[in-house]
Amino acid sequence: MPSHTAAEAGQAPGPKAGPRQWLGLAVLALPTLLISLDQSVLYLALPHLARDLAPTGTQTLWIMDIYGFLIAGFLITMGTLGDRVGRRRLLTIGAAAVGATSVAAAWSSSAEALIVSRALLGIAAATLMPSTLALIGNMFHDPAQRARAIAVWASCFMGGTALGPVVGGIFLEYFWWGSVFLLGVPVAALLLIAAPKLLPEYKAPDAGRIDLFSVLLSLVSILSVIYGLKELSRHGLAPVPLAAVALGLAVGTAFVRRQGRLEHPLLDLKLFRVGAFTAALLILMVSMLGTGGGYLFITGFLQMVEGHSPMAAGLWMVPAAVASILAAQVAPVLTRRFQLGTVVGVALIVGTAGYVLLALVDAVAGMPLLMTGFVIVFIGVGTFGSLGTGLVVGSVPPEKGGSAAALSSISGDLGTALGVAVLGSLGTAVYRATLDAPEGTPDRAAESAGASMENALATARELPARTGDALLTAAEEAYTAGLNAVAAACVLITATSAVIALTMLRNRRGADAPNAHGATASPESVADLTDSVGPR
Repeated sequence: MPSHTAAEAGQAPGPKAGPRQWLGLAVLALPTLLISLDQSVLYLALPHLARDLAPTGTQTLWIMDIYGFLIAGFLITMGTLGDRVGRRRLLTIGAAAVGATSVAAAWSSSAEALIVSRALLGIAAATLMPSTLALIGNMFHDPAQRARAIAVWASCFMGGTALGPVVGGIFLEYFWWGSVFLLGVPVAALLLIAAPKLLPEYKAPDAGRIDLFSVLLSLVSILSVIYGLKELSRHGLAPVPLAAVALGLAVGTAFVRRQGRLEHPLLDLKLFRVGAFTAALLILMVSMLGTGGGYLFITGFLQMVEGHSPMAAGLWMVPAAVASILAAQVAPVLTRRFQLGTVVGVALIVGTAGYVLLALVDAVAGMPLLMTGFVIVFIGVGTFGSLGTGLVVGSVPPEKGGSAAALSSISGDLGTALGVAVLGSLGTAVYRATLDAPEGTPDRAAESAGASMENALATARELPARTGDALLTAAEEAYTAGLNAVAAACVLITATSAVIALTMLRNRRGADAPNAHGATASPESVADLTDSVGPR
């Protein structure tokens, strides 16, 4: 491949995007919002569909988890496939599949049918995430505009996660449980109509064929690790989830070795030679580890200690979502004046301060401190969600954009799963060690309440009022102690992320920051990257 000039390498701003590109961004933002909504909206629908479909406990877990499992499992494959067959083409194929599988899920007549529909919906949704993010890089060549566009994209993802319970509650107020799945139908229809008119097509030149064995290895590796981590968070150090994680790591090692031998790998390992790319992925995974574990206990506190319904708990999360969205929009502006590593590092330090407040929450009057800390944490999350994602995508040549976008999503997914597993286990262990059943509590009730806060709520209802209230108060205090312990761990995790950002990204300029010559600096010199990751 021929070498690039300095201007081509991104040291001067590219052409400005016009109204068509910004309308195209609105089209790309919708599926991003939908995917995050779909991952949280089902929690409210579960009791309603349970009455109609009567799933077993195992089936209920698969209904909840299979969608996220298959999104994560297929991200690398779909990111690379989009680079090969065309990102817009894959996006429209995925949109049609999302619409069809959403309808199938809405009218599922059995638990088995719903599991299959959710699985197919997850595979279809996996086509959307890397394609939407990679197409932003094709549409916005000017670094400043690209940074703002990615901030909008990241805001939609964060906003959808918080709005899921609220939207689900509204739909379930007026319609049946299947209506929550039909959100995907109008989005799919809009994509199919607007994509050919507003979105460019991009296909990497000389990309080669997809290696199907690599696809299989990536699926087994990612699915095994995420399944194992989720099961560890539920059941502790059990043999089956530990074996699943070990299998995933072993298969992942085989996958990495195979990629190094292939002429056209499914995942180009040379991407990791780019320091900014690797640093951004590492910070994303580590910071999401803290966010995943913290989010789990915060939502539990709102519902089980404060007694809010899932919909009300969702409403309490809206301020944090708004804070993250505003932070994502402000972040690119800050990089015009300060180095990117400084902005990210300071944002993570702010997030650390938020976790300090969460570590001080008490069970009696903890809501003001909880909400203040939660909002501050998400200011940091929003800042890095915007800048880190832009850094990952902007640090690679255009033909690798789909793979980079997929890795960005996978890093977040793995970090969240690891956070839920590790920090969830930590919080549960502290709860069990801290719970001191009041005198007069039957041994059997005390043993049941000691297993989990959910059990404590159920057990307290079966006891005489005074005994039940005393047990519930003790359980609330123990659960809050678990939240405090998780927050303290998140302080260390987020502070570590800040150190990584301030050291590994210390010389990084913002995407639209002027250099000494009055031009703008790109996230990475594409000329240098082409030598290391471009096709030969």
